Amino acid sequence: MQPVQEALLPSERLDDLLTHDLRIIQSREVFSFSMDAVLLARFATVPRSGRVLDLCSGNGVVALLLSTRTGASIDAVELQPRLADMGRRSIALNGLEERLTMIEGDLRTYHRTSGYGVYDAVVVNPPYMPPETGDRNSNAYVAIARHEIHCKLEEVAAACSRVVRTGGRVAMVHRPSRLADLIDAMRSVRLEPKRIRFVHPHLEAEANMVLVEAIRDGKPDVRLLPPLIVYDDQRRYRDEIMKIYYGDAQPIKIEEEDVR
Repeated sequence: MQPVQEALLPSERLDDLLTHDLRIIQSREVFSFSMDAVLLARFATVPRSGRVLDLCSGNGVVALLLSTRTGASIDAVELQPRLADMGRRSIALNGLEERLTMIEGDLRTYHRTSGYGVYDAVVVNPPYMPPETGDRNSNAYVAIARHEIHCKLEEVAAACSRVVRTGGRVAMVHRPSRLADLIDAMRSVRLEPKRIRFVHPHLEAEANMVLVEAIRDGKPDVRLLPPLIVYDDQRRYRDEIMKIYYGDAQPIKIEEEDVR
């Protein structure tokens, strides 16, 4: 396990992930993770063993959190060199080098080195906004994380489909306003949505996130799960959110499906 003083650069800090004594390197100078990454890591169905891939990994938060739920090997792919380096050092800091690997690369071409259909599950927290939508942040790291500058939604879905095996799972978090686009993109590359859950800031608010899980070559049959409400009427985290952040989530076994 790498000593803290050797892992951090001058502009960086070490944050507690609130579970399994995990810590992560972050910096105000680059894009930091938020609740959507945590919810994705707890929503995704992961195998007890095998291979899992985290695309658009950022500083590796989803991969780190997934390591508490599975004994599978986890690869994380991030395009931005600085974020990939932070993720690599966070993995070393937590002593997880034997199970987690951070790869600096482009998800659109990753299949050329990984091969097709080699992962049991894929998770992805992609940019939410088309490049022409809204004001683009002047911070290049934040702009790339939020806007489809280097990968469009259709390219993200295609990348997932190439590397996940038949019957494997793909989980994604996105904005509800893009749900129709997301479903179209998934189905166009043989990813069949199976579980959908909307996330609402509070009970009477519109959803501001949606979690979708699909199966490669699955049969059409989608479940709409109960909504996830973040805050109670006192603006405190509700019990389920507290359990997601602080609880000890157990591995979820993949249920094989007849995809013929």
